Amino acid sequence: MDAVAPAREELPPQPPGPPDGEQHFTASATVRDLVIGMADGLTVPFALAAGLSGAVAANPLIVTAGLAEIAAGCVAMGLGGYLAARTDAQHFEAERGREERETQDYPEREKWEVSAILHRYGLRGETLRQATEAIAADRRRWVDFMMRFELELAEPEPGRAARSAATIGGAYVVGGMIPLSPYILLSETHEALMVSALMTGLALLGFGWLKARATGLPALRGALQTLGIGGLAAAVAYVVAKAVGG
Repeated sequence: MDAVAPAREELPPQPPGPPDGEQHFTASATVRDLVIGMADGLTVPFALAAGLSGAVAANPLIVTAGLAEIAAGCVAMGLGGYLAARTDAQHFEAERGREERETQDYPEREKWEVSAILHRYGLRGETLRQATEAIAADRRRWVDFMMRFELELAEPEPGRAARSAATIGGAYVVGGMIPLSPYILLSETHEALMVSALMTGLALLGFGWLKARATGLPALRGALQTLGIGGLAAAVAYVVAKAVGG
């Protein structure tokens, strides 16, 4: 009697679960750049302007110094983001090239590494052997697997360096203009300082709330955490600026 071939298992037409599928946050790099640029943009120009408020009485001088700092900070922060992203991309390409050479020159050792990784996930026996051979059958997929599970490196998005520079630099300018704008609009330095402190605090709260909402964290905790950290950084920078400015 002929053996009955097992039925071929196929994926169901739709996955089980919510109709809209799982919701995951995927823009962590962009949010990180916004956090870096906005947080520094809110705190550093505020501290500079506040420190100068105790040393000089002329708002035009404070505005000039603030605008110069924002311009310099935008360029410096943007360039830093660009170089960091370029370094990540270069590191990824170098490691991928090394993995490609190793799968070519030492295939048995690399297969053993695949098996060791799959073994940690619970595969055993014939299932482990078949999974290892299936991965190693396609060199690109093999290298992708090693990059993801052995080195834990994700391929950077194309154009990531330029976007990072623009995001960090732009966020720094936006953040910096918030504490500086009262000195532009008001003529009295002390009044401008009070309004600047209030606007910076509200901006930190709002920014922390939006950041927490975007990343799926509790919104109130994120807002208060950002206000606390940003406020502490601004206070320390203000004390230093005030001490240096006399």
